[in-house]
Amino acid sequence: MADIVDELKSVVGTRHVLTSESATYGYRKGFRFGDGRVEAVVVPGSLVELWRVSKLAVDSGRIVLMQAANTGLTGGSTPDGDDYDRPIILISTRRLKGIQLLGEGKQVVCLPGDDLYELEDRLAPLGREPHSVIGSSCIGASVLGGVSNNSGGALVQRGPAYTEMALYGQVDAQGRLHLVNHLGIRFPNEEVAESVLDALEHGRYSPDDVDWSGRQKAHDDDYVNRIRQVDEASPGRYNADPGRLFEASGNAGKLIVFAVRLDTFPAAKDTAVFYIGSNRTDTLEKVRRHLLTAFDELPIAGEYMHRDAFAIADKYGRDTVALIRFLGTKYLPAMFRMKAWMDSFARRISWVPDGLSDLLMQFGSRFLPSQVPARMMDYHRNYDHHLMLRVSGTLAQQVRPWLKSFFAEEQVEDGAFFECTTQEGTLAFLHRFAAAGAANRYVAVHSRSTGGMMALDVALRRNDWEWLERLPQEVDDQLVLKLYYGHFLCHVMHQDYVVRPGVDPMEVEQKMMWPLLDKRGARYPAEHNVGHLYHAPQSMVDHYRSLDPCNCLNPGIGRQTKMKNWAAESV
Repeated sequence: MADIVDELKSVVGTRHVLTSESATYGYRKGFRFGDGRVEAVVVPGSLVELWRVSKLAVDSGRIVLMQAANTGLTGGSTPDGDDYDRPIILISTRRLKGIQLLGEGKQVVCLPGDDLYELEDRLAPLGREPHSVIGSSCIGASVLGGVSNNSGGALVQRGPAYTEMALYGQVDAQGRLHLVNHLGIRFPNEEVAESVLDALEHGRYSPDDVDWSGRQKAHDDDYVNRIRQVDEASPGRYNADPGRLFEASGNAGKLIVFAVRLDTFPAAKDTAVFYIGSNRTDTLEKVRRHLLTAFDELPIAGEYMHRDAFAIADKYGRDTVALIRFLGTKYLPAMFRMKAWMDSFARRISWVPDGLSDLLMQFGSRFLPSQVPARMMDYHRNYDHHLMLRVSGTLAQQVRPWLKSFFAEEQVEDGAFFECTTQEGTLAFLHRFAAAGAANRYVAVHSRSTGGMMALDVALRRNDWEWLERLPQEVDDQLVLKLYYGHFLCHVMHQDYVVRPGVDPMEVEQKMMWPLLDKRGARYPAEHNVGHLYHAPQSMVDHYRSLDPCNCLNPGIGRQTKMKNWAAESV
């Protein structure tokens, strides 16, 4: 161990190689799931350092575990227990930032540490946006993490993160690391990996070196067609879709990705937000189908919240809303790192409760007023189901009169809508996104009266009228809380469950929830990768094996074997 640690320190510097349990805690512990031992955490400061660290780890027979922002919900970028057959070198890419604009911002090249907020800020002066503008169920997600995990996002017109243009390191069946350049950019000395990586990081290429032929896609351009097919008995998007698995896209840490090239999109101007409430699920489904089929233009976003998720987000997520509202997103990554450090520190003191940071933040939030606008709160009192709809100014001219006539009809009397002011619209969507972390906070605060939680993100069939699940009594009896929210127009639902004390949440999920979803024809996970929670379907297993034939990178993903060369587990 000492030899490899010393070699790693010689590459990145002593302070960027972490080995103690306390120092590595924030990297080993997943956002919601996952933990295990690592030999070292390495935080390289350049792409060349990343290459050298990766080569050292691979050549020494170590497992390489790549990690970006560590915001995943299924443990896909953290160790899974301590039953690996080789030591793990976890490589964090947080320091590897450097967004590069191509074609005046029509496309971007993103390095491993770039996050969605930074990309959004970089594109905003150009009047353009990335494929996703805020994480659907986590804060501070990285761009490459989204591509690697086929993350979906909330924007209806853009689909899951996807590209066929990437620069990555791949380990062959003989355990040798190679650099593959499918970025569509020519570099001098292409045969020398470090030369290519250094040239990319410092932008040493000309516009003439960039291939604009369009042979390789830089986003999922077919998604707008799939999502309009509301009578199809299959999901419109899900993590294991074979048509969206291509090299870096959906690689789940089976490659060492140095950069991806992505399309950007014109930012909509003069947008309008409509807030819809109803006590009938079929009312919202009629709205969904009409919006997706009746207009030439698709909405920008359509986010759903159930009344219970609304209430939990107001109580346990109002500090998140307030932070983003008044400070913006710039400081959030640093604040989450501070939160991880605090929890790591607390673990070393036996009498300090788990989740110290959440307890302190919740205590502070008691002094904050509700961030929910009055009209939204009024809808919360009257309606079970809430839909936030953002459309362009052009589409608003068509949607506004249609909503008025739709809710004026006698059969839709149990529902209503209003058009939000600018501030109401902003707070409505922030409130929806705060729901994702609210369940975590609830469990931390009520640790003695709960048995933990499970989080599912489910891709429903596009023709499914019964989109809100009805649990059997024997399942419902195991739960303290059920929270439903999601990307309604895409029929992707996030479902968080808090179980009763003494109940094993994983047992309930695997033995009760999964069979129910299978019967409904749903696919899961929808956009968060299989991680170490879900069994990868054969399409994903084939993808992983083709990318990583020696099973050297992130072994065990998708509940596959952790053994070298994909050897069968011993019984």
